[in-house]
Amino acid sequence: MSEISQVRRGRPANEALGQTIIDTACDLFVELGFQATTLDKVAKRAKISKLSIYRHFENKEALFSAAISARCHQLTPQALFEGIDGSVEEQLMAAGSSLLRTLMSPDVRSVEATVMADKTNQKSLSKLFYEAGPAYITAQIEALLRQLHAKALLNVPDPLQSARLFAALFKGSDLLMIARFDEARAADDNEIESYCRSAVAMFIAAHGGQDHAGG
Repeated sequence: MSEISQVRRGRPANEALGQTIIDTACDLFVELGFQATTLDKVAKRAKISKLSIYRHFENKEALFSAAISARCHQLTPQALFEGIDGSVEEQLMAAGSSLLRTLMSPDVRSVEATVMADKTNQKSLSKLFYEAGPAYITAQIEALLRQLHAKALLNVPDPLQSARLFAALFKGSDLLMIARFDEARAADDNEIESYCRSAVAMFIAAHGGQDHAGG
């Protein structure tokens, strides 16, 4: 029990084994859904003992949270939100296009579908998914906006609220709906750039106020 309590937050004691467990679990959650995925199946697929999983994760919920978090973080490189060079428009374009591509990613859509399909655990799984994905991304956008505000490049008195609005501009893109039946069109670089440029222009117009707000 002491081994389990030491890693109650789902932090792997052994990084390599922990990553194997996370990757395997995420694949199974997407393939089978939350309910049908058991720790026994994860152990069998990963070719490890069930005890090894318990040494890393407290329970299936902790493993699900870690798996979803890892997948979302992989698909949203922090490099796109930190230390971006260029004008305000270029920095927001990098963040916005990264967010939109992440939202359209088959992996992210599969995970979201897994959550929505599980009626029994939908509330708790939705909370885990929100914290690992949308909340994480919003926090990265908020940090970027704080930097731009501190440098007086944009007027963002409430970075968190503005980050939520910025994210909403991309979550509301019709490209997300188009991706369901015409993935090639939705993933077209020109389509993405055109939408992102319009969304960023709208955001800057609402948060500009400075002579150099547009870059």
